[in-house]
Amino acid sequence: MPRTWDLFCRVIDNHGDLGVAWRLAADLASRGERVRLWVDDARALAWMAPSGQAGVELVAWTEPAPDLAPGAVVVETFGCDLPPRFVERMAARQPAPAWINLEYLSAEAYVERSHGLPSPVTLAGGKTLERRFFYPGFTPHTGGLLCEPGLLARLRDFDRAHWLAANGVAPQAGERLVSLFCYANPALPALVDRLCAAPTLLLAAPGAATEQIAAALGPALRRGALRVRCLPWLAQTEYDHLLRACDLNFVRGEDSFVRAQWAGRPFVWQIYPQQDGSHRAKLLAFLDRMLADGDARVADPLRALMLGWNGFGPLAPGLPPLARWQSHCEQWRDGLAVAPDLTTQLLGLVVEML
Repeated sequence: MPRTWDLFCRVIDNHGDLGVAWRLAADLASRGERVRLWVDDARALAWMAPSGQAGVELVAWTEPAPDLAPGAVVVETFGCDLPPRFVERMAARQPAPAWINLEYLSAEAYVERSHGLPSPVTLAGGKTLERRFFYPGFTPHTGGLLCEPGLLARLRDFDRAHWLAANGVAPQAGERLVSLFCYANPALPALVDRLCAAPTLLLAAPGAATEQIAAALGPALRRGALRVRCLPWLAQTEYDHLLRACDLNFVRGEDSFVRAQWAGRPFVWQIYPQQDGSHRAKLLAFLDRMLADGDARVADPLRALMLGWNGFGPLAPGLPPLARWQSHCEQWRDGLAVAPDLTTQLLGLVVEML
């Protein structure tokens, strides 16, 4: 019998939280589960998932929240805080739902220590519900990464030339293909200077990437050996294909960061900036893990490049050797693919809790 999941997501100021929540909801539904995705702003799904997904029902998370009976599983994404009345109904349900707090992805050491830990919640009247913390991560002692069945095979068999032609992208002979998806970034003018030194077709995502590129290059969208094509918003599957089609990808946040790793192409990550600067430790933890025992000819310049792209020093003067970088990313991807994916592990935790 399929279980009903209530998956809660708040859209803060970007698309990443909703992107992760939708991928998880769609993956669960494809495996036979029923999912109600509660979201306070679902507008981005019009381009992110225009065809929807059988088995996923959208619930408008309004105030007051809809008066629905909880399903067998409740997932609170990224500490979004469930509606109090819904929690009361969870306490009244017999048996109580499996309550899981899906946290942000990190390579920091605390993730292994915290993954799977219980967090009892005591309600008015003294009743206690158990909530479990679920941490995505890069090691066998974490919750893994979102990777739906068949994704790696789809990317392996991807027809790059056909996809580019279908999307009106025509690289010239000798041009490297680079995608850009970023937050506002003071290092972008320096990146433009680096890219225009060699034949490059830059595919810029809507939003901050396109706005900053237009400001740097003007209406011609060209400089030196660099030319730019501004893309529309792409559905999630099409964005996966974009990452696979490019020789180098600049990504941001969590969702595109994970998908860049599955694409197996060289990538540069712009981490979501925190006012207190705590994102630096998170970035360094990932670099330490990904570059451990790596070729210094890739590891050293890549570390400098990512730190500079995130504002922790000047942008590196050049890129790592692309062929060696490509090989390192493929090895990293293959190592990640050995571990069970996030949805498989989440389903296992639910069986344990119920």
